[in-house]
Parts: sequence; structure tokens; C-alpha cells
Amino acid sequence: MAIKKVKVHVILILMFSLLSKLLTNVVKCEQTVVKNITRMCDCSDEYILRKTALLAPPLSRDRHKGQAGRIGVFGGSIEYTGAPYFSSISALKVGADLTYIFCNKEAATVIKSYSPELIVLPVLDDSKAIEKIEPWLDRLHVVLIGPGLGRHDNTFEVIENVIQSCRSQRIPMVIDADGLYFVSKKPEVIKDYPAPIILTPNVMEFNRLVGQTTGDGTKLERSSSFLKSLGGNITILCKDKDDEIISKGTVVKVTGGGSGRRCGGQGDLLGGSLATFFAWALMKGEDVNVACCAAARLTRECNSRAFSRLGRSMTTTDMIEEIHGVFQDNFELK
Repeated sequence: MAIKKVKVHVILILMFSLLSKLLTNVVKCEQTVVKNITRMCDCSDEYILRKTALLAPPLSRDRHKGQAGRIGVFGGSIEYTGAPYFSSISALKVGADLTYIFCNKEAATVIKSYSPELIVLPVLDDSKAIEKIEPWLDRLHVVLIGPGLGRHDNTFEVIENVIQSCRSQRIPMVIDADGLYFVSKKPEVIKDYPAPIILTPNVMEFNRLVGQTTGDGTKLERSSSFLKSLGGNITILCKDKDDEIISKGTVVKVTGGGSGRRCGGQGDLLGGSLATFFAWALMKGEDVNVACCAAARLTRECNSRAFSRLGRSMTTTDMIEEIHGVFQDNFELK
């Protein structure tokens, strides 16, 4: 009788062990499928937070000017002079060493008057624009195309040539604002680009990019064919109530911070800060998503802090004043 009980007990243990293994395999299988289709995570995850905090290079006396980032900003027209300034000064405030603004002649003096820290090159509407721009490109870590660019055909022709020159030198790019409008009209210009590109649309720009004016489906689903058609080096950072970073079938959400105040220029702050974080990420061999998380978090927190002080009267200039404190609290290793 005792032997029968032992046999039954052993059989139950074996059955439980087998069932456990089967369940484990099912879970593993489900996780693999989910990972291959879409990975949803939050930028507040401890792992990602730690990664963003490690991006900034050390402030060492052994380093020289330019090593912490040289950013080229293509934008600035007679209509829009504030946008390239916001992007460039934000890149510097985050920690880039040098920024270069490539703009139209009419915008140059105005942009120069905003700050003595900016290097301003009035070449975009020059008859020999690309010949004058190309010698500067090889010194840039990241190029930002779009802030205050305008939508003139002549400007877009120059920008197309700039992108082709950047392609031959494998220069990473951030594309925003009117740069996104250009890409939506001529997406083949970035097809199979050999270096990483980050597109930073708001919701309206996102819809235009992916060719859908309705909001049906998730952003990942709606952008899938668009991203596949362009190759594997494109990341989208879509600015919305919750920012979404979309690349290679994955989505990272950035939540929290921000406010109901939507003053003009916030996207330019994001673009400039992203260019710097992007340059640092590439220097460290880090994932592009980490740079996107860092820039989105910084922009949201700058908005939140400025809004808490000034409420409805807050402007992007007030947000830029918050960069130092936000960076110290979130991205400077203690």
C-alpha cells in the first residue's frame, strides 16, 4: 500500500514538472512573439533612466572644444528667425560645445543678434550654397534640418543637396518642422540612408508623413509601411500627450511632465536638445531611443517647471531657462 502511494506521489510530481515546463515554454513563446511584433515600455523604467543619465560626457580638463558635440542647424528664413535660435541655444545649454546655423541671408543678422554664442552662416539662399556648405559638414556630429526653414522650392532644392552630401559622409540627422514637410513630399530622399535619422513630428506632421489624415490604429501600426519603405535606420519621435518613440517594430512611451500650455518653439527646444543627446549616444555606441527619451523627458520637465512659475504667460524662452536645473536633477551623475 505504501509503495502505491509513493508511485502516485512520484507520478504527480512528474506531471506537475511536465506541466510547469509546458507553461514556461508557452510564456517564452508569447514573449518572443510580442518582442518581434512590438515592445511597449515606458521611458520611466529604471533601466532607461539610468541609460539617459549616462549619456553626458565627463567635464574633464583633458577635453578640448568640440569634443562634446558640434551640431549643424539648417533653418532660418525671413519669416522665421526664432526657431533656429531656440534649437541652437538649447543644444548648447544641454552641453554641446558648438552650434552652426545655416540660414538665409535675410535671417542671419537677426539670428546673430539673439546670442553671441551662435555661429551663423548665411548660405542657404546663395547661388553656390552647396559648395559653401560642404566644407563645414565633415566637422559636424549631428545635423538638424528644419527649424524655421520655410517652404520655398529653392530652399528645398538646397536641402536635398545637403542631405545627399550628408549621405555620402554618413552624418546622422534629426529632421523637424519644415524639414518633415519636405520629407513627406519626397520621402525617397532619406530612403536607405546609411546613418541613423530621427524624425520628430507632432500629430499633424505625423499624419502627413505616414499618408493618413485619420487617427485609426496605433501610431506603430500606421507608420509601419512608411518606415519599412525607407529602410532600417529611421526612428520617429512623435510629440503628443504621451510622446512615442517608434523604431524597428518597438514603441517606447514618454509620459509625465509638461502642461496644458502649448507655446510656439517647444519643438525647437526638443530638436536642439535631441541633437546633442543624439551625438552623445552615438559617441558611446548607445541606442538612438535613449537619446530620444532623454530629449523628451528634458523638454517635458522644462515645460512643467516653467509653467509652475508662470502659468499661461510661459514662453519657450522661459523653458530654456529651466534646462540647467532639469539637467542637473536628471542627467548629471551624482
